[in-house]
Amino acid sequence: MTKRLILVLGGARSGKSSLAEDLAMRLGGRVLYVATAEARDAEMASRIAHHQSRRPEGWSTLEAPREVGRTLAAAAADADVVLLDCLTLLLSNLMLDLGDDPDEEVASARLDSEIDSLLAAYERSRWSLILVSNEVGWGLVPPYPLGRVYRDVLGRAHQRLAAQADHVYLVIAGIPLDLKRLGGLVENPGGRP
Repeated sequence: MTKRLILVLGGARSGKSSLAEDLAMRLGGRVLYVATAEARDAEMASRIAHHQSRRPEGWSTLEAPREVGRTLAAAAADADVVLLDCLTLLLSNLMLDLGDDPDEEVASARLDSEIDSLLAAYERSRWSLILVSNEVGWGLVPPYPLGRVYRDVLGRAHQRLAAQADHVYLVIAGIPLDLKRLGGLVENPGGRP
């Protein structure tokens, strides 16, 4: 099996996690599900329980709200597929550690460090990596600095990961679009001469 880096993006309740889980099953073998969510309230605990109930029995789960790459280096040795759900919550965890008024450069550096570590673990491994993340840049401009920093840092991370990924899917209303395939239809991406 050729290992692959796959990025799955979509809005809330778009079906992105279901697609990622289906891709992990189709890739086959031993799956390690990396959960980045932290149950900070009852509603989030309920969401986490729902996600847990959907996972096949044979999958292993690793809870890693931070330092995912470092943690994976040891935990994923026997995996064929690693599914990380989700990058959005990983960034949220990192930003909550910074307080109510995070500096954009500091937040960006922390997420870049997480991504560097994650991609290094992937490069040294034999497993495929599926990353799930919310596309948050299509709504209104957030009215508060924390929201704007979050949106901008995540958007740049998505661009970075999409450039390196073998496959990038955008899920809308449960329908996945293969962005790398569609991107080939653009003759002059970015308006460059």
